[in-house]
Order: sequence, then C-alpha cells, then structure tokens
Amino acid sequence: MIVEQLSLADFRNYTSADIALTAGTNLFVGRNGQGKTNLAEAIAYLATLGSHRVSADAPLVRAGADAAFVRARLAHGGRRVTLELQISKQGSNKARIGGSPVRTAELPRYAQVVLFAPEDLQIVRGDPSARRRFVDQLLVQRSPRMAAVLADYDRVLKQRGALLKSARARGIRGDALSTLDVWDDKLVALGAQIIDARAALTAVLTPPAITAYAQIAGADHRPELEWANSIRGFDPDEDAATAAAATAGSTEELFRAALGARRSAELDRGLTLVGPHRDDLLLRIRGLPVRGYASHGESWSVALALRLASAEMLRADSPIGDPVVILDDVFAELDADRRARLGDLVAGYEQVIVTAAVEADVPDALRGRTVRIEAGVIRSVEDD
Repeated sequence: MIVEQLSLADFRNYTSADIALTAGTNLFVGRNGQGKTNLAEAIAYLATLGSHRVSADAPLVRAGADAAFVRARLAHGGRRVTLELQISKQGSNKARIGGSPVRTAELPRYAQVVLFAPEDLQIVRGDPSARRRFVDQLLVQRSPRMAAVLADYDRVLKQRGALLKSARARGIRGDALSTLDVWDDKLVALGAQIIDARAALTAVLTPPAITAYAQIAGADHRPELEWANSIRGFDPDEDAATAAAATAGSTEELFRAALGARRSAELDRGLTLVGPHRDDLLLRIRGLPVRGYASHGESWSVALALRLASAEMLRADSPIGDPVVILDDVFAELDADRRARLGDLVAGYEQVIVTAAVEADVPDALRGRTVRIEAGVIRSVEDD
C-alpha cells in the first residue's frame, strides 16, 4: 500500500495542506512543534481510528474549527481508492470511500499503517492501558470488524458501571439488582470475543517479535508475550505475579463465573472488576518482566520489536500489500547502532515515512523524498 496524496483541512496546526508522496522513503524534516508528526498522525488515524498521542479526538481539530478533514489517495498495486474522514470536535465522525458514505470502521479495510514513535516506550514501561491500546489498534487493522466489538464493549461497560454506581448509592444489593444480569450477558458476549482475539493475535505476533528483537538488539534475550486475564484471577491492582492459574472452561464460562464471584466487591466499589478492560499483556526478556528490570536500551528494543513484528504480521496477512511504515521522530531516541539496524529492517517496505528534527539522525538506508515543514506549512519538496 502506498499513500500517493494527502490533504488536510483544520487538522492540528494545519489550516490546509496538500502533499504528494512517493513509494520508498518520504522524509518530513522540521524543528520540533512545526507539524511533522501531525502529517504522520493523520495517515495513521485512517488505519487505526485513533491517535498515537491522545485518546480523544478534540485535540486533532484546529483551534476555532468544529471539525478536521483528512483525505488520502491510496494505491494498492494498480488499484486506487480515496478515503475521506471528518473528525468532529463534538458528535460522531464521518467517512467516505470513493465518494460514498461509509461507517468509519470501514476505513482500516483499505488503510494499514504501523507507526513507531517515542510514545512506544510506554507500551513496555507504562500502565496496562498502553499495552491494551497497542494490541487493540493492531486488532482493528488485522480484523476491522473488531472496531465495532471494541466500541460496543466500551459502551456496555460504561452502562454497567453506571448501574453499579447507582446501586451502591441507593444501597441495592444482590438479587434486588436483576437488571445487572442483562448487562452481564452483553458484557460477556462482547468481552469474550476481545479476550480470544487478543490471545490469537499475540500467538501470531510472538515469533516475529522474537526475531525482530534479536535483529535490533543484536542479542537473543528470549522475549515472551503473555496475557494476564482478570477472568482467570489476575488483578491489575496487585503484583502480576499473583495472577491465579487458568481455570478450565470456555472464555464465556470463565468470564461469567468471574463476574459472579466478584459481584459483591463490584457493588461495594461501583465498578466492573473483571473483563478485557482489566487485562495486561506481560512482556518479559531473559525470563524477567521488562517493566522494572530491562535497561533503557532493552526497553526500546522490545518496543521496536513489537512494531516490527506488527508490520511483518500485516505484510504476511494483508491482501492490499505492505503496510505503510511510519517512523515518527524515533531516531533521536536511539544510539547509532540501533538507528542503522532499524533503518535496514524497514527500508524494504513499499512506503516508509520518516519524521525528524535533525536530518543527520536519519540513517542512509532511509534517504528519499524530503519534505521541509515550518509552522504548519509545507515549504519545499526535494527528491533525492
């Protein structure tokens, strides 16, 4: 897949922008805060339906505007398709494919992107929500229908949480709260799909992650990926090591049993204590948790390995060609050896987009069309 043309209106600091991109490497250069990452963010949003920097859409809309607009012409071999997205500051977003209105959840069927960014360090060092977000965005790209499942689960979770809080405030307990069973059924049906999909994706992701880590770090530290599920006894409020052993049964059966076991505690606290929203992806190297034990360089190697493995997985699965690989200001974070290794590993993808404040940080393997950006304006385009 190749992004041939990108147009923005009222997106971040861009009043308007229109830029032609090429196959191979496209390098966005400019001082910090000028808008390089905003271009990369717009492309990635079409594929993941979210930003890698913020969890809400409102910051993506330029100050004073009600909505931002992203338009991209994509090439899948000899076929071309135009995606259009309206990101609303308030209300629902809208999308078009080839000029026809569609649900926004349809966009990832046509756009696949793997984005590396400094924020990726939070995948390995941050709280569990960062790891869940990483996996769920990849889930949406690999299986676009999961966007609707994740959105429906979040909606049911909020409604169930509101009922628990209301019951706690009114002193309602046990059998008197029969409506909770209805929300349990919906939560279990949706949550079990998410838990199973995450597990299946992680199984596929692990082998390329092991290979990528060795290529980046130059060492085999045996990286491991394993889900700690709250329906199997894992409690994110406690040490991961206290997670209980898996219990026999289907995911739906385990989920329903866990809800029953924790109902009293949920009513006391007014929130849902089990489900995929409470799970964590445990990352280890040399048999030890990356979080708390790995060095800075090792942590970066794990984060990069996860992104490279994602790209390799999408490349192997996708009917639309390679995903677009975006390296957003990552070279400033890496030593010279890791820069060169990463550059060599991604240079073979159909299209690579690199943002950098210092052009000299970019390895020779990733030299190509250079776009110079200043204060939300594209100043020049130079072909190497």
